[in-house]
Amino acid sequence: MFENIEFANPQFFWLLLLLPLALLWYFFKRKNEMASLRISSIKGFSVSNWAAQIKPSLFILRLLALAAIITAMARPQTEDISTRTKTTKGIDIVMAIDVSSSMLARDLKPNRLSALKEVAANFIEERPNDRIGLVGYAGESYTKTPITSDKAIVLSALQQITYGELEDGTAIGMGLATAVNRLKESKAISKVIILLTDGVNNSGFIEPLTAADLAVEFGIKTYTIGLGTNGNALTPISYNSDGSYRYGMRQVEIEEDLLKEIAQATGGKYFRATDNEKLKEIYEEINSLEKTEIEEFKYYKYEEKFRPLIFLAGVLLLFEWGLRNSVFKSFI
Repeated sequence: MFENIEFANPQFFWLLLLLPLALLWYFFKRKNEMASLRISSIKGFSVSNWAAQIKPSLFILRLLALAAIITAMARPQTEDISTRTKTTKGIDIVMAIDVSSSMLARDLKPNRLSALKEVAANFIEERPNDRIGLVGYAGESYTKTPITSDKAIVLSALQQITYGELEDGTAIGMGLATAVNRLKESKAISKVIILLTDGVNNSGFIEPLTAADLAVEFGIKTYTIGLGTNGNALTPISYNSDGSYRYGMRQVEIEEDLLKEIAQATGGKYFRATDNEKLKEIYEEINSLEKTEIEEFKYYKYEEKFRPLIFLAGVLLLFEWGLRNSVFKSFI
């Protein structure tokens, strides 16, 4: 019952210092009030003085009752704290992912697309208070997942993204425009696109800078990532007779100037990922740049515990009064 007790008015415990003083006063007063009689012998007297000897216990009961009252005045209580969080600045994020054949290049391990999936999954898991959507693009683009707060759906859709769902190519403008379309109706205070590509814009009917202008119009910030090592990379160049890919060395071509221009126009930032570790660091930096503001409310519930002490004091005083007016009545 008295676990995790705190006292709201602990200053009342100073009153406990009066109790030993009261006890000293009582014994000195009782000693001075007692009369003494000297006789040569008490033979022939039949006197039972047990009641007189334990009479001081009545005062002890009174002091114990007073101690219980003082403790009750200090207001013992237990505290229960509950918290509720409120997202004061929500962020809607769309990840636009290049799924062209070059994303199967093996300069990142095991390949670019698989490395991206692993890092992107960690990023999604670390954004529990945001809504996230997925867009895939190659020679054309499509919405894999609209923005949603259900991270299980987003993570499942991310793992399902693969090469071969779309016509091959790199339509950066189409991918960016589709991502803008997912976010333009969003009521979130902050809207962000993370656009990743490993190539040069060579497909689609929407120019990348036109899509960037749309992002600016709707207040959407775009972070762009160029993925691929410097130099050559082992990349699919044809099919074998069994349908598997035949790999060969190809020059890594990333339209960095375009990606920088898109990022700068929309208030974002351009990154270059040349290996798995650098890709991870980029997503960690974006995660730190786009912080969701959380307001935490704490609710305190106090349960008063003084009532048992008041009851105990009442019982002690009643017991002391009963003894004083029955067993010890003739000794008072």
